Formats: sequence, C-alpha cells, structure tokens
Amino acid sequence: MKIVIIGSNGRLGAALTREFHKSHDVVGFDRSRLDVENLSLVRETLHALQFDVLINCAAYTNVDLCETQRERAFLINAEAPRVVAEICREHGAKLVHFSTDYVFDGEKREPYTEEDEPRPFSVYAESKRAGEINVLDVQDRHLVVRVSWVFGPDRPSFVDAMIKRARETEQLDAVADKFSTPTYTLDIASLLPPLFHAGTGVLHLANAGECSWQEYAQHALDCCHASGVPLKATRVGATTLADMKNWVARRPVYTVLAVEKYRTLTGLSPRPWRDAVADYVKSFYRHK
Repeated sequence: MKIVIIGSNGRLGAALTREFHKSHDVVGFDRSRLDVENLSLVRETLHALQFDVLINCAAYTNVDLCETQRERAFLINAEAPRVVAEICREHGAKLVHFSTDYVFDGEKREPYTEEDEPRPFSVYAESKRAGEINVLDVQDRHLVVRVSWVFGPDRPSFVDAMIKRARETEQLDAVADKFSTPTYTLDIASLLPPLFHAGTGVLHLANAGECSWQEYAQHALDCCHASGVPLKATRVGATTLADMKNWVARRPVYTVLAVEKYRTLTGLSPRPWRDAVADYVKSFYRHK
C-alpha cells in the first residue's frame, strides 16, 4: 500500500512514518518539504503523487497562540484539510485526518461518543472542528480520527515535561481537575491500519481509561521509580485549572473519548493508558 503522511516530523506523524515504513511504501512530508499554509504548493505536490491512503497529521496546535492568530489557525487546521480531502477524492484515495478531543466543551462529564455534538469554545477547537466538517463534506469515505493527550518518543509532551522537572526538583505539581486519556503514538500506529479499509466519518481512538494531569504525572513518576530512572521528586501535588493564570484560551475540563465504535468496527481494544505509559517509560527512559 502506498501511504502519504503530512506532518511527518511531528509527535504522531513521525511515529506513524517510522512504523508504517516497515510494511508499506511511505512518503512523508515535514513542513520543510510541504508547508500546508501554501495551498498552491499542497495541490501541486500531492497531485503529482500516486497513493492509496493519505494521513494528515499536520496541525497548528498551540492553543493559546491560536487565540491571537485565528486566520493562521483556520488556514492550517481547516482550509488545508479541505484541499487535501479534495485531492484525495480526485485520486480515489482515502484520507485519514487527525482531530482532537478539544472539539467538545467538557460539560458532559462522561466519555464522549462520536454521536455527541461538538461544542468548541477556543479558536484552536473551532478551527479543528471546521477541518472535520470540511473533510467530511468533500468525501463521505474519508475518516476523521479524534485523539487525546498524545505522547510518544519523537517529540516531548506533557509526560516528558513532568519527568524532566522531576529530575530537577523535588517539588512538582499538576492540574487535578482536568480529565482525558493519555494516548501513545505507537499504539495509534498499531491500531490505525484496520481503518484504511473500514471506517468512514468520525471515529474516536484513544487508550483505555481516564485520568487527570496529576494522576497522569504521578503514574509516570511511579513508572520511572519502578524502572530505576533517577528522579528527585516522588509525589505530584495538585493544582487547579483556575491556578493557570498564564493560559490565554479556555480548556475543556473533561474530554474522555469513548472507543466502543472502534472496538465494534475492528474487533480490537486499545490497552489501558497506564500500561502504555509504563511501556513508554521502560522503553525510552530506563537507559537515559
């Protein structure tokens, strides 16, 4: 299978590019090779290729900067996906477009299904929701995959920042009243291929379970101690969303994604987030 991956240098895109290279013909585009803000370049570059599946991991993800750079956020997160979807339609190829749990407002307080109505309230979330709509309006066989709290070895994320701080200081805090599910890039890579042939519309894909950022950070530290990774900190204290005075954009407090639709479609079940984090620490931190 011929696969094109846009955003191949990002946290998720790099993992998918590396893993899919093992069994598929993969062409990856990072920003230096394909700047999705240049829509003419996107059309010219992709029209010249032949492929079966295109995976779009490119996004403008700085939630706070999006508040003051609305036009750029919508260009990258909404207009570029529309153009990519149109090209995939012309090629007879399937588009897998990654979106976010932030399209929900967090008021439900139980796992969100694909049938729940998105209610974005930040510019970032609004632009990502617009991208979903644009992709699905172009071609009903395309797939929008929503993910949450993505972590992995290719680019630092929240868990890496917590481990880094735990190595430097004994005092460590994290937000205790915001909830979702950490999702491992290598797990996404293993769970995604069945969707190349089956699956259209919107689908949620995340590791199983839910936690706060404080619980997430505490588990990562516990895994480090269990694996012999030297840290100064042992416990993670609690802060609240209200304490985050430097944030510009509002964040939803609860965005856990239900994955029953994925299980029904594929017969596969994502593993618990705790197991994924333990695997990540053991694989990428034990010898650091």
